[in-house]
Amino acid sequence: MTTTAFAPYDLGGIRLANRIVMAPMTRSRAYGPGQSPTDLMATYYAQRASAGLIITEGTQPSVVGQGYPDTPGIHSGEQIAAWRKVTDAVHAEGGRIVLQLMHTGRVGHPSLMGLTPVGPSSVTAKGQVYTHEGPQDFVTPRELTDAEVAETIADFATAARNAVEAGFDGVELHGANGYLIHQFLAPNSNQRTDAWGGSPERRIRFAVETAKAVAEAIGAEKVGFRISPGNPYNDIDESDRADVDATYTALVDTLAPLGLAYLHQMEAPGIRDLVGRLRKAWPGAFVLNPFTGTEPTGPEALELLEDGTADLIAYGALFLANPDLPTRLTAGGPFNTPDRATSFGGDHRGYTDYPTLA
Repeated sequence: MTTTAFAPYDLGGIRLANRIVMAPMTRSRAYGPGQSPTDLMATYYAQRASAGLIITEGTQPSVVGQGYPDTPGIHSGEQIAAWRKVTDAVHAEGGRIVLQLMHTGRVGHPSLMGLTPVGPSSVTAKGQVYTHEGPQDFVTPRELTDAEVAETIADFATAARNAVEAGFDGVELHGANGYLIHQFLAPNSNQRTDAWGGSPERRIRFAVETAKAVAEAIGAEKVGFRISPGNPYNDIDESDRADVDATYTALVDTLAPLGLAYLHQMEAPGIRDLVGRLRKAWPGAFVLNPFTGTEPTGPEALELLEDGTADLIAYGALFLANPDLPTRLTAGGPFNTPDRATSFGGDHRGYTDYPTLA
């Protein structure tokens, strides 16, 4: 047990009970009308309300932003009302919860949304996406026009307003894991030659303009931003370390004056030195999802709070399997093992039936 991990934390005026964050995890169980959350989802999140902060699963800000089956949206009145049940349930348990806004860009599929996916450039990602019909190859995305880039940024801002209407304490912009914002940041997926592509300064523009629009819509203190420099997921190529350092240093330096609630870094292997530099450059709260290989992030990660590497630590799989994770971390375990077979889709099994210590 460490003292820092279980001490309260002020996050942009929101009091967190501790410094343990539930990381965003796609679960593909938004079976409500029009990809809206269900009562079971409200139970799932409420069970985990002892987290200092819950970051929800990735939620599409628009129809074309959907990339996986049965992921929730926040672009309709129906979805807003359904999410209100989730936030009410979490707040009733004393928890804090923000909505992750995730536009998947080029890694969606027409069978999911009836539309061709969009991206910064018409560059097909290598690999496959899971659909209701099983795995299918990624399709070639349609390159966003300049006007459509502006519309997409406006969609993020509207979705953020919808999130506040639904009772969320804030939002997180998903600029990681090979989704749309990350696709603009990476040179292999962004091959534009206009003001949105080319140099690191132009490739960060979409991320920065989206953050500015969302901050203006709901207040910067309600906005977090997630990054994953060097992460190859969804066919992102950030293997040029000099370019990665330049791009993310420019991004963080440009986001810093906006006064956002936090920066959330998902750590790729071999990049701890960049974690340190970005943490030092960031004036606000720094959330780290540390790299732990194939193993879930464990209790030893709390040492990163003690030595100042991060202000908050995000747990994914371990929080999935242990709804009372802060209690278990305080006690030093034991920990339930995540059942990978029930990660995506399905019913309550592997979702709301993991036991607590009590």
